[in-house]
Amino acid sequence: MTIEITNESGIDVDETVLLRLMESNFSELHISPDADVAILLVDEGAMEALHVQWMDEPGPTDVLSFPMDELRPGSEEAPTPPGLLGDIVLCPQVAETQAREAKPPHPMQDELIMLTTHGLLHLLGFDHAEPDDAAEMFGLQRDLIVAFTLAERRRARG
Repeated sequence: MTIEITNESGIDVDETVLLRLMESNFSELHISPDADVAILLVDEGAMEALHVQWMDEPGPTDVLSFPMDELRPGSEEAPTPPGLLGDIVLCPQVAETQAREAKPPHPMQDELIMLTTHGLLHLLGFDHAEPDDAAEMFGLQRDLIVAFTLAERRRARG
């Protein structure tokens, strides 16, 4: 599996946490170890340009996903085949603001974990435009984050 992380945002982000998150999510979603994904962290100006170009919406956003091979989650018996999942673009500045303004406030890293997982689910064809789809996507997102958080606690205990 190739998980490429590039930080052009100017904000210090613990990329090793994002790498472990993606490894956990790949495992939970039965994605082939030969699948590839890129994560790009950009500043607000770059994110706004992408948001306008691809979504025709003004202002920066928190996460954008650009699927490539239209892969879907696998199962234990039939994992997702190898291929290019696509690109996840994150804006740490927007994530930092959202984390600070959330009720309750939480660390920016937690917001980036949520946004990265959200972006991966979009790469795998999930959407939240309709209520049933939103319930499925956000439920799976929550389950993936809980699984990762538990794995991180076990890792920290040694």
